[in-house]
Amino acid sequence: MGHHDRQGRWPLHWKMALGFALGTVAGLVANLGFAQSEALHLLVTYLAEPVGQLFLRLLFMLVIPLVFSALVLGVVEIGNPQSLGRIGVRTLLWVLLVTALAVMIGLVVVNLLQPGVGLPEAARAELLAQAAERGGAIAEKGRSAPSGIELLLNIVPKNPVAAAANGDLIAIMFFALMFGIAATVVRSDGTRRFVEVCQGVYDICLRLIEWVIRLAPYAVAALLFAITARLGLDVLLQLARYVGTVLLALGIHFFVVFPLLLWLLGRMSPLAFWRASEPAILTAFSTASSSATLPTSLMVAEERLRVPRRVGRFVCTLGATANMNGTALFEGVTVLFLAQFYGVELGLSQQLMVLLLCVLGGIGAAGVPGGSLPVIALILATFGIPPEGIGLILGVDRLLDMCRTTVNVTGDLVGAVVIARGEPDAAPPAAPAPA
Repeated sequence: MGHHDRQGRWPLHWKMALGFALGTVAGLVANLGFAQSEALHLLVTYLAEPVGQLFLRLLFMLVIPLVFSALVLGVVEIGNPQSLGRIGVRTLLWVLLVTALAVMIGLVVVNLLQPGVGLPEAARAELLAQAAERGGAIAEKGRSAPSGIELLLNIVPKNPVAAAANGDLIAIMFFALMFGIAATVVRSDGTRRFVEVCQGVYDICLRLIEWVIRLAPYAVAALLFAITARLGLDVLLQLARYVGTVLLALGIHFFVVFPLLLWLLGRMSPLAFWRASEPAILTAFSTASSSATLPTSLMVAEERLRVPRRVGRFVCTLGATANMNGTALFEGVTVLFLAQFYGVELGLSQQLMVLLLCVLGGIGAAGVPGGSLPVIALILATFGIPPEGIGLILGVDRLLDMCRTTVNVTGDLVGAVVIARGEPDAAPPAAPAPA
């Protein structure tokens, strides 16, 4: 993220942190000194909320083209006929299995720790009411939740255009997956051009997200001012608990799940793996971008983990965009945290829906800073949770981004080791190359 400094000397994440601090401090002062004043009400209504809403609307605007193009391209990359076959299928299964595991860990931890609970009921009801005033449609969606069978049937859209218009994320994802699968099977000039168009749409969306994210510092300040002016210090306590929950869930995935997978499926000592992967893990932590870490990951996979070149190339390159364990886990925790924060009840079937959306969202999320924001915003709206809550998360996002990127990149390398294990020309990964 540090390399987007064209718009000034300050990296964006520092601007976001500053926006977070200013919004919070101003909100707390307003909450302590002027809680009932008319001026504060006017300030929130005519300045803070419109700025926040503008940012959210810009995110929503980008979701549909972004998700559609990203998923089509993701499937086409996996389904390249030269590589599909064993490696492609095993990589796809690996991505789905490990991402689902990650999200499940996240959901279990959130349900046990309940980081979003603890706000006074009255404050919570007021927050929901105010959000509903601004987005009346949003709150309705969550309450009229369909039954289990309907949920399954609703995955397949009757009308993809209507699904896009209603922001029905999972139906759009299904449509995009089908499109991608068909595009890999039909190798004609026409489909090639179509895939190029998707690539163009995707590139444009990434650039637009980059522009929208430049608004983020102001949006964060505005959203946080609006929330803290109403709730005071309570919010900061909830936030600290949220950060702790995300880090705990990521830690379990990183220090428990990965070593087990390495040991059981990759037949490799986790310690040898950590030692060999250190350069990639440190690069991921410091850049907070899977794409920026890719060259290091490829070097680590080939030279230090002794993964056959074609396996390492395929798994790591694809993983940089599609295998986002940490991001999917973070999305799941965030959605449930905000549901608790706003007092929206999500039953088991809805939580499974969140799981599915996060797994697909992890495949479809863009590997750029803030790439998962539009997806999170739409998942929130789908379940009737006010998307304003994103402001809370953006303030603490940089630290979480560094940690979840580390999990993403490590997941790619673990995947490379495990998938190489079953390839006929794989050398036994008993001794990694000396550091």
